[in-house]
Amino acid sequence: MVPLTLCIGIEAFVVRIFLVDDNAMIRSHLKEMLEQKSEWVVVGEASNGREAVRTCGKQKPDLTLMDFLMPEMDGLEAARQLTRQDPKVPILMITVDPSRQLEREARKAGIKGLCAKAHMLALLNAVETLLKGRTYFPLGLPAAV
Repeated sequence: MVPLTLCIGIEAFVVRIFLVDDNAMIRSHLKEMLEQKSEWVVVGEASNGREAVRTCGKQKPDLTLMDFLMPEMDGLEAARQLTRQDPKVPILMITVDPSRQLEREARKAGIKGLCAKAHMLALLNAVETLLKGRTYFPLGLPAAV
């Protein structure tokens, strides 16, 4: 996280978030929702996994929020590659239809959380959970899968 000194001399931290989704309207909605928190800023966006792998690292995000189903490269493969590039940056995968199978695959790919797109309030909680260094898998599978 990057420190930001406010005008009254108090130092706050800015959380840098990178968004990956093939739907521009969803990316726009997510950006608007995330940036309602004054300490969160979207530093970059990608429309598919291949673009994310190519550009995400340049933005130095604190967290990557990534869709599962995308053209060119899906979220699981992109997460594998991004985790190899920088294993410290947590990835939260979003999907229309979370399942136990997807949760297992996400964990294997190094993803730290999985959230349904339909549950936007849960999404904010998931982001906060990952930023605290924890995982977010609401389907409840044991960690050692």
